[in-house]
Amino acid sequence: MADRKLALETRLNYKFKNRELFERSLTHASYGDGRKGFKSYERLEFLGDRVLGLLTAERLHKIFDKVDEGGLAPRLNALVRKEACADVARTIKLGEALMMAPSEEKAGGRDKTSILGDACEALIAALYLDGGMPAVAAFYDTYWSDKIEALRRQPKEAKSTLQEWAAKKKHGEPSYKMLGRKGPDHRPVFTVEVRVGKLDAATGEGSSKQIAERAAAAALLQREGLDVR
Repeated sequence: MADRKLALETRLNYKFKNRELFERSLTHASYGDGRKGFKSYERLEFLGDRVLGLLTAERLHKIFDKVDEGGLAPRLNALVRKEACADVARTIKLGEALMMAPSEEKAGGRDKTSILGDACEALIAALYLDGGMPAVAAFYDTYWSDKIEALRRQPKEAKSTLQEWAAKKKHGEPSYKMLGRKGPDHRPVFTVEVRVGKLDAATGEGSSKQIAERAAAAALLQREGLDVR
């Protein structure tokens, strides 16, 4: 296992100064059964999710300078979702270095999208805490640059695209429902849910109901594997 961790650092092109932090970022919750003083990567995952969101928002804000919030939101969702993180985790072979219970490993834990996505976020947090923003930005730019490049084309109008797709698949008309509103009056955030037939609902957020609806439509399309860029 030690060799796998060293190999991971080589692939990252980064040497951790805080070895305990690095170890914790690779420790799945199942590994703690019966162990005293055990700490999993769950707290790091919380931080990593926010760091990833900040980096992604900053990059999108800079690159897509003529795109409004309605166009930025689905792009951000595509770049920070668990599947995107798991894809990066597989590229760097993060699963090989994870510490987990034998039962979890036998259940295919080293290649589960949910685990790899969470572990990638934890690794992002560890890089941030150990080396600051330059370290985590170098990692992000290496493994997310191709994903950002793939989003450079102007998105289609997601609601129209979803309606056309739903009709073609005979799913019926998409239905939108506002789930809530938060934030001050001068900067509200609306959350909208969209449902199409018997498919699982998708949600989106935006500074207006219309923008949130577009974000929700884009999220559902992306989940179904459609190109809405």
